[in-house]
Amino acid sequence: MAPAVYVQTNDAAANEVIAFSRADDGALAPLGRYSTGGRGTGVPHLASAGSVVLSDDGQWLVVVNAGSDELSLFEVQPDGLRLADRASSGGRGPTSVAVRGTLVYVLNNGTPSISGFTLAGGKLTELEGSTRPGSSDADPAQISFTADGRVLIVTERGTNTISSYLIDEHGYLQNPATIKSSGQTPYGFALTANGSLIVSEAFGGATGAAAASSYAVSGVGELTMVSGSVGDTRSEVCWVALTKDDRFAYVTNFGDGTVSSYEIAADRSLRLREAVAGVAAQGSKKGLRDEAISGDGRYLYAIDADAQKLCGWAVGQGGQLRLVGQFGGVPDTVAGLAAS
Repeated sequence: MAPAVYVQTNDAAANEVIAFSRADDGALAPLGRYSTGGRGTGVPHLASAGSVVLSDDGQWLVVVNAGSDELSLFEVQPDGLRLADRASSGGRGPTSVAVRGTLVYVLNNGTPSISGFTLAGGKLTELEGSTRPGSSDADPAQISFTADGRVLIVTERGTNTISSYLIDEHGYLQNPATIKSSGQTPYGFALTANGSLIVSEAFGGATGAAAASSYAVSGVGELTMVSGSVGDTRSEVCWVALTKDDRFAYVTNFGDGTVSSYEIAADRSLRLREAVAGVAAQGSKKGLRDEAISGDGRYLYAIDADAQKLCGWAVGQGGQLRLVGQFGGVPDTVAGLAAS
């Protein structure tokens, strides 16, 4: 499949996925708009990470419809997307989704819960009895699998906790192992191939307090803190993306429109590399949020929601970022970002 970038409009009347084709130099061009058949919230800044996710093989795109409590499944085709299926999210207000192989789990935030599905034959089928309720004050932010698909991770801003669920052979979740986050307001996260978990910490949006922390995820799903709250000197950090070699982590700071970079050491510890590795076009203004690394690892893309643009940077071998462009054509309610 040709490389592309996908976001959702999160429109309250008729949600859509906007697709962009990617050129070899990283430039994006409109490819098409595709109805999800559902509805978003219509509110700028959907408070989550992972609302638009590609399958491991890049053949399927899963999108949450936070306003109509649904998931939409698209088949990725050479010339765009085809809506293949829709399914109830199993709860209210789905905001984040995870895909690994034929297993899909969705995080519902309206009434906090987690529900499982299988993805086969172009259909999403509910995994009967898989729904797990969450605490009323959880305010969950993101859900995702470890690289081997054996563990499911969830961050909860309201309780300042991170939970890990071991997955049995039938796709069901065992009781979670839950730990307190190193810092306040754990939000987005990403996982390395060897089981390192890198988590952003928004600290309630306090100015200059943004940080990231790292944890080791064991084979039985236990979490152990490695680096606690390594500050980036910025504000409202919420999203995390990793380079393909797992050497560097990029976090987007919503509060001032910047990207910070961290180096991930062999022992899973974090070191701040650049407090400002990249800057959105307008600079020092709110709006930079959801991000993803392209499938070939060459480019980092992020949503600049308030400017109604996407920003793209070339990723250097040493972790440095070089702006390659800004690309319009998205509404201020834009949310989620997946890149092939």
